[in-house]
Amino acid sequence: MKQQLAARPVTRGKGDSRILAYGKELKPKLTRMFVEMKKSKHAYVLLAPYFIIFCTFTVLPVLLSLLLSFTNFNFLEKPRWIGWQNYSRLFVQDDIFLIAVKNTFLFAAITGPISYLACFLFAWLINELRPKIRAFLTLILYAPSIAGNTYLIWQLLFASDSYGYANSFLMKWGFIMEPIQWLQDTRYVLGILILVQLWLSLGTSFLAFIAGLQNVDRTLYEAGSIDGIRNRWQELWFITLPAMRPQLMFGAVIQITLAFSIAEISIYMIGFPSVDYAAHTIVTHLVDYGSIRYEMGYASTIATVLFSIMLLTNLITQKLLGKVGE
Repeated sequence: MKQQLAARPVTRGKGDSRILAYGKELKPKLTRMFVEMKKSKHAYVLLAPYFIIFCTFTVLPVLLSLLLSFTNFNFLEKPRWIGWQNYSRLFVQDDIFLIAVKNTFLFAAITGPISYLACFLFAWLINELRPKIRAFLTLILYAPSIAGNTYLIWQLLFASDSYGYANSFLMKWGFIMEPIQWLQDTRYVLGILILVQLWLSLGTSFLAFIAGLQNVDRTLYEAGSIDGIRNRWQELWFITLPAMRPQLMFGAVIQITLAFSIAEISIYMIGFPSVDYAAHTIVTHLVDYGSIRYEMGYASTIATVLFSIMLLTNLITQKLLGKVGE
């Protein structure tokens, strides 16, 4: 019996053969990777300080937040593991969070694309001007994003009494008979926040697009004219945008981050919490539970959901930008 079993050939299934084939392919790849890392060891040594700082202050907090989202933690007691209870509470029991999600997506859907297109359009138009005029207009358009007390300007504009500029203008010309409570009326709050955010949107992405336009190789336009490109729109689509893919992706990440992380404008202009949660966003909800109630486990759950939404949006945007010029 033993001799029969020994003489019987060993047969492997398709799964075993695939695993063996994958193992054979993986070993040379790992060997090549270690060889390349050894050749570039000086570069890795130079990158090490930044890599350590990035992991310490970015990667590690994200991982800790993900871990805390499955616990009940209030800073006074040790974290207690509760599994998926925070997530079920967030999506099933927390009605305010659903309002915050609706406001955030509405805000991001309007300000994100408009801000992104405005940054590129102004950068594209300014790039054609002379250097001194270009520098002056760049400063003028970029100034609102770095100016202090910007909220004070808009609070004066939309003040609720007759001395507010908007109310004064509308009453003077007979459009209204009494002042409108702009920052307390739920019909206007979100629209005003969107307007302010659009005014502040020409920031880092705007500068990145100008830098990208300046670095486009001019010989590409000459080659394009030989290949049949006849107008500025064809140059933009087939030459300028493909040559600026890194800057376009960087600008998209910045604009997506700004669109989904709206909180400061809402808190300083509308107040916290806003009237009937009309300006409540995911980040203000996070501030509420993290900085006021100190429910850090629940706040980490909110942060994890927001991070997942932003990551998914970035991946979709990256795929869309990959089709530019096709």
